[in-house]
Amino acid sequence: MSASNADRSADLPRAAFGPARKSPRRFRLAAGLAVSALVLVVLAFLGTGFAYDPYENGVSGGASDAPDGAASEPDADLAKTRSDLLARLQKLAPRGPYIVIDQTHNRLYLREKERALLDAVCSCGSGIVLSHGTKEWVFDTPPGVFRVNQKIKDPVWRKPDWAFIEEGRPIPEDASERFEYDMMGEYALGFGNSYFIHGTLYERLLGRSVTHGCIRLGRADLRELYRQAHVGTPIYIF
Repeated sequence: MSASNADRSADLPRAAFGPARKSPRRFRLAAGLAVSALVLVVLAFLGTGFAYDPYENGVSGGASDAPDGAASEPDADLAKTRSDLLARLQKLAPRGPYIVIDQTHNRLYLREKERALLDAVCSCGSGIVLSHGTKEWVFDTPPGVFRVNQKIKDPVWRKPDWAFIEEGRPIPEDASERFEYDMMGEYALGFGNSYFIHGTLYERLLGRSVTHGCIRLGRADLRELYRQAHVGTPIYIF
């Protein structure tokens, strides 16, 4: 959910369980699928078991009909195309650690090349829709490619309007009534539009899609991620 001007001027670190976006749901789904497909291609190349078995003359790994020591023109074109694509993918590969979030299985991975530095159970967005008057919030986690843009110790949650509506409570006029401490755990890693990877008081719910869009982690895993990830670390969500 986009922050209001008042939200952006808060003195305390601003964070939320997950902003909800108001663009048409059909458009979000189509865009999410397209981005997810791109992310999967990149992740496959980064070391998730992807292997290429050349297909020649109708037989995978078979021999070519071209004379010995020479490749047919179509085969040469295919080889060059493959080489160009691999070179382009190589440029997309992160130089250091990167974070992968699998929403389907609620897993978070911190990897460096083909090495797994962290494999953790997490919780992603529930996808629940909340309506109130003319407003609508969708609590999902956005798929795509992001980067850690801030690291916060002892984050404070500034409750947005939808949090009070969800609880059946009136929206307070006093801004001080919006702040909740310890709700987000010891650390938070922001990756844009008020989305965060953070801790939770409800670790028993880890592994379920129950959040308002943010990514929740257990205490020990959050500490390890905060220690190893830095501002600029890529995040791939699918």
